[in-house]
Formats: sequence, structure tokens, C-alpha cells
Amino acid sequence: MKLAQILLNARARLGACLLLAAAALAPAACAADAFPAVIEHRYGTTIVPAKPQRIVSLSFIGHDFLLALGEKPHALRKWFGDHPHGVWPWAQAALGDARPIVLQGQIDIERIAALEPDLITGQWSGMTEREYALLSRIAPTVAPKAAHGSYGSPWQVMLRTLGTATGNASKAEQIIARIEGRFAAIRAAHPEWQGASAVMVSATRTGAYSASDIRGQFLAALGFTVPEVENPFAPANAYYALLPDEDLSPIDTDALIWIDAGGSVPRLKRLPLRHILRAYREGREIYAGRLLSSALSHSSPLSLDAALDQLVPLLEAALDGDPGTPVSSMAEAGLLPEGR
Repeated sequence: MKLAQILLNARARLGACLLLAAAALAPAACAADAFPAVIEHRYGTTIVPAKPQRIVSLSFIGHDFLLALGEKPHALRKWFGDHPHGVWPWAQAALGDARPIVLQGQIDIERIAALEPDLITGQWSGMTEREYALLSRIAPTVAPKAAHGSYGSPWQVMLRTLGTATGNASKAEQIIARIEGRFAAIRAAHPEWQGASAVMVSATRTGAYSASDIRGQFLAALGFTVPEVENPFAPANAYYALLPDEDLSPIDTDALIWIDAGGSVPRLKRLPLRHILRAYREGREIYAGRLLSSALSHSSPLSLDAALDQLVPLLEAALDGDPGTPVSSMAEAGLLPEGR
């Protein structure tokens, strides 16, 4: 079927649903889990007329959030990794026996239209305004909030938005309260971390994640201060600053966390001038391998617990004030200074 005809059919279905939604819209519909649900975002306003049954998640991490809410997407967009159905281990139990259609690569309007979704979610998807205009003719489409850009939405904002769109607003708040409570307990148990500097850096290309990135937000939630690192190669990128290997001083923080989802240990071993960093000499580096790096990079309600379970003990070892105490992740990766 041609895209124009698919869009025409989808528009007819959507129009009928929105007419029903408009008729139902009343003060009573403002209750937390009621429909129609009204969602404001960077490209306008989306009305979800009724609880969706066929959700297409275009966000690279959004399926984790849906699964945390008990919603199994009809289709999801795989980011990276070789796990079944594009879902990492921390979310497999929530996926259960569901078998979502896996999308990959660029947003394919025609394929999405053929899936006949009744909700399209696109936070953390890179969706353009033109793509939103086309997708919203197929089904109610949720874009990121204007304040956070394409990839800066805090996990709480993403979860609340999806909770509203799927009729799970109350459940979203319960999840947020639990996870924020865990972060608060960790902060209280580690007063020495409060105000200390920390940064997550890609081991693949020596790129520092900013305070507005979800990895920087994770560190800030633990009480750390994330340095603002200028990006000489792409100044407009608010989330990631690619650094020249010849000057690593902007990332010489109290805790330096190397993010590595692609096996870049040999590159780290050869990295020029890494040996002159205070973090290197004083044993305050942490190596986050594939699973931990991926959990931090998803920063979803399902991956945050896994990330905290693994990272908190590593931070404790890195910041214990004893350079002679090796951080286990660095030792396992063979990245410790000679003689330690």
C-alpha cells in the first residue's frame, strides 16, 4: 500500500478517535489516570483519546520506561546490543513473553504507518518537526518537552509523560518516589561525595557527558558536581563534548568514570597523557564495562537500580582516600598503573 493511502487511512482512524476525545473532554477528565490525556511538548499538544493498545516506541530507551509501567510496546526501536527483541537483561523480566516488532535505524514513516499504532512515543528519539507532523497524522505522537531538547529529558519527565499517555500516572509517581528515595539514601550515606567533582567519559572517543545528559544527571542525583566541558568540535552539542587526546585536563575530576559499551580497553591503555591525570595516579578512575555502561546510558526506571548496584561500590573504592586500594573494575580491565 502506498504511503499516501496508509496515511489517509490512519488519518481517518485518528480523526474519529479525536472527535470522541473532544466530546469526552471535560473537567472530570483531568484526573490523574483519565482519558483523554493532554500532553504538551516541543512541537505542540497531543491528545491521547483512550488507553492505547498498540504503542510504537521510537525512543532509543523508551521501551524500558513503558515496560516499567507494565505496558508492552507493539514495536520498539533498538539502540545497540545483541539481546533478544532489543531489550537488555534488566528489562527482560518486565518484557515477559511479549515479542515486540523491532525497528532499527532511521525513523521509517511508511513502516510505522503499516503497524497501525494508536500511540507513537518519541522522547529521546531525535524526531524532527517534519517527522512529527507526518507521524501525528498516523496516531497521537508524543515528542520531547521543549525545555530538554532531543536527548536531555530527565528520566522522571520521560516516565511522567508516558504515565500520562498510557493511563499510568499514579504508577509513574510511585516508581519515581521509590527511585528518588534510593538516591536520597545513598547521598545521605556518603556526605563526602556532596559537591565533589565527577564525570562520565566515553572510552571510545574521549567524549565527556555534560550535566544536561542523562549520565550527568545520574551523577548529580548522587550529589556530585559535573564539570561543564566545552566541545571544540561541535559547540552546539549540549550533551557531549569530544576532547582532543592531547588535553585531558577538563576531565581530571575527583571521580573519573570511563564508559565503554564497545570494548575500548586497548584504546584506554594507549591514551596519550592519561598517566598524568591525578585521577589515574590517585586511583580515582572507574571502568564501566558493557553492562554497566549500557545501564547508565539507558538511565531508565529498570536500569537505574542495576546501575546503582554496580557503580556505588566502585565509587566508594575510588573515593576512599587510599591510592593503594585498587578499584576492582580497573583491576579486572587491566587498567591500573604499573606496580599497583
